[in-house]
Parts: sequence; structure tokens; C-alpha cells
Amino acid sequence: MDTGTRMNWDRLLSPERLGDSRYQQQPDRSIFVQDHDRIVFSAPFRRLANKTQVQPLYENDHVHHRLIHSIEVSSVGRSLAMGIGHRLVERGEITEAQVHDLANIVQAACVAHDIGNPPFGHSGEEAMRAWFAEQFAANQGLMADLPLRLRSEFTAFEGNAQGFRILTRLEMYRGDGGMRLAKATLGAFSKYPVTAMDREALSKTPPYVGRKKFGIFQSDLPQFQATADTLGLPKTSHGEAQFWSRHPLVFLMEAADDITYNIVDMEDAFTTGELSFEAVRDALTTVAGHPNSANATTGMTKAENIAYLRARGIGRSVTACAQAFITHYEAIMAGTFSDDLVGASTLGPVFSEIKNIARERIFTAPRKTELEISGYRIIANILSGILPVYEDLAQGAWSDDNLSPHSQQLARALSLDLRDVKDAESALHALTDFVSGMTDRYALRISRMLSGT
Repeated sequence: MDTGTRMNWDRLLSPERLGDSRYQQQPDRSIFVQDHDRIVFSAPFRRLANKTQVQPLYENDHVHHRLIHSIEVSSVGRSLAMGIGHRLVERGEITEAQVHDLANIVQAACVAHDIGNPPFGHSGEEAMRAWFAEQFAANQGLMADLPLRLRSEFTAFEGNAQGFRILTRLEMYRGDGGMRLAKATLGAFSKYPVTAMDREALSKTPPYVGRKKFGIFQSDLPQFQATADTLGLPKTSHGEAQFWSRHPLVFLMEAADDITYNIVDMEDAFTTGELSFEAVRDALTTVAGHPNSANATTGMTKAENIAYLRARGIGRSVTACAQAFITHYEAIMAGTFSDDLVGASTLGPVFSEIKNIARERIFTAPRKTELEISGYRIIANILSGILPVYEDLAQGAWSDDNLSPHSQQLARALSLDLRDVKDAESALHALTDFVSGMTDRYALRISRMLSGT
């Protein structure tokens, strides 16, 4: 890996805005706090309130949806960043003022981390991938027009790449920096700094955690390159393929997500009755470090007991991940660390067991399986139902003046945004922009409208 020199915090914490390099930070409000607020007040973030996290939303309103999950992740991420920041001050790596920058950057990145995910959780991503794979196999019409090298962007559709597209292209200043977030925030958001095409080309090279998936669409690569250049992220090239090392704060955002969903999924499974009180209590007691629950939980209900253990478990996990960051600090700053903080921490084996429980008993629960089956059909129905609009655009030299009467009706009824559609690549991205941006309930309604039921 062409790491050159060790990454530098002054560059990594750059407040320079993507698309607005002349912007000057105001003394009474951190630019990174502004980033957080821009994300929170955006429509894609608001729609997370009606997107599945793990448990189906329709039968129990006490379980987590993606918006609440994102807020909780941002809280954990801020605490983790503050703890690490103070340790870095002690080591002379950053200043006291930069501790707050770390916390604000990670909080903003965390609150955005799921902003590109489609409806119905990860099964929604899988449904989109499967639909595109079928369409490309047929190799007709618009699908045949897309270059082969770009097809994996759709057959391996990634909410992470869609999130970067939303933040840097689609929202606020469309096509001109998007939300115009600070480059440090975008760096901390980007878990997978590689395109789908380059990731495939690098499949036979030594593995790296930042290439586990892809996080940048080819059309959005200039925005990421500008971000990486400012931040000084190390770049590695193999022939024409390239990828970047992760921003060190990505590991904090990822750890906050891992801590939160692993622990809270257990709490939700107790709430829905999919796991017994005893099973969840025992699992969370191990994470929490076997606190003196006999005294601390006297008089508590079972739900209060689980909530207590959840809080203690999150706190202990934050401490463990902070220590893991410091332990692996030099490798992280060199861009060579290729693990996650939870797995590298002393609690790694404990979280591994929780993940096993989730795989065997939560992710296979009947209600979740039913959601995945219905969500798969809903998404496929929508994609098939509106594809003719984009096929018409292709046949009419990319002018909506040539849409058929039916396509005109669809475009009006769904308020399809066709402004930037000019070729097969932009057409298919516009299609995925629309479908991935849907909430679970809106997707269900549109699917029914398209099928006439």
C-alpha cells in the first residue's frame, strides 16, 4: 500500500467544504455542527423514520427504525470520539480544541451512515441487486446500453455508495457539492473508499477492510478524489485500479454502529418476544461485565433490567473500542489497519457470540422472513413498473418530450426527477435514486398502485 507518510490530523480534520472551498467557519458555530444539522434537517434523513432497521415496523411501534438507530449511533460515536480525543491530546497528537472537532465530525458521519439505505433493510439492497442481475442477463433495451464495466454498481447495489451520492450530489446544491459538507465529515462517512469497478479489479490483491464492499459510484469519483486529496488519505494503485485508505475516524463511526445495533437488536428481540428475557439478559450481562445486578436492578421490571444492561454494555463497549483504537493507532494512521475496532477489542469474542445469536434466532424469525419476502416483491414490482419511463427517454434521445402517454402519467404521479438523465448510466442511477429513497410504507403504496391492487 502506497501510504507515503503517516496521516496528519490537521489535514484529516479539514473544515473545507466540498463545492464551496471559500466558506469560512464562523466562531460561534462549528462547521461540523452545521454538517450534523444539514443532515438531520434533510428529507432523506427524515425518511429513515419509516425504514426498517431489523424488526418489521408495522406490528410493534416500540422497536427501532433507522432514524432512531442513526441518532443512537451518533450518540455513541460522539462519546467514543471524545474519549479517544482526550487520549490523543495526552499523546500530543491533537489540541484540546480538536477534541471537539473529532466528536462533532464523528457525530455528523454517524447520523448519516444509513442515509442511502433502501426500504426493507438489507433485504431491500438484495432485492435491487437481484432485479438488476435479471435485467442485465436479458441484456435488452436500456440495460444493453450500459457499459459492462459499470454493471456491478447495480448488481451489487450499495447503500453506502448511495449515501455518498446523496450527501455530495443529490441534496441541497444538486450537482454542485450536494449538502456541501466539510471534507472531514465526508471522509469519516466513507467506509469503503473504492468504486465497484476497481474493487473487482483488486479482488486478487491482499484484502483490506475498506474494500469489503464498494462505497463510490464511478460518476461520483471526482467528488471523492477531491475529498481524499484535501484530507491526505493514502492511495494505492494496481495498474489502473485504485483505492484509498480509510479516514481514521471511519473506524469510530463503524464501531459506534456495530456497538449499537448488536446490543439494541438483542433488546428489540426481547421486546418482540423473539428471545426470552433470560437469553437476552445473559448475553447483555456478558457485554456489561457482570455488574452487580442483584442490587442495581432490585425492583426493576424485566424491560427495565434489559435497558439497564443495554446502557452498561454500551458504556463498556465504548471504553473497549477506545482502547483498541489507541492500541492500533500507528497502523490506523498509516492506513494499514484492516480490522474493525469491535473485533480488535477485548470484547470481540463477546460480540461474536451475540452476532451468532442474531443470525440463528433473530434474522431467521418468521416475521422478519415475511418482511424480506414481501419487500423483495414490492421493490421488484416498482422497478419493473417504472423502468418504461427511462426506456422511453432512451428511445427519444433523452428528451421527456418523447415520453409515451403512460410514461408521462407515471412521471407525473410519482414526481420522477428526470433532470439529469442523459444516458443509460444516469438513467439507471435516477431509477435507483427514486426506489432506494422510498420508505417502507410508500414503497408498499406505490407497488399496489402499479399493480392495480
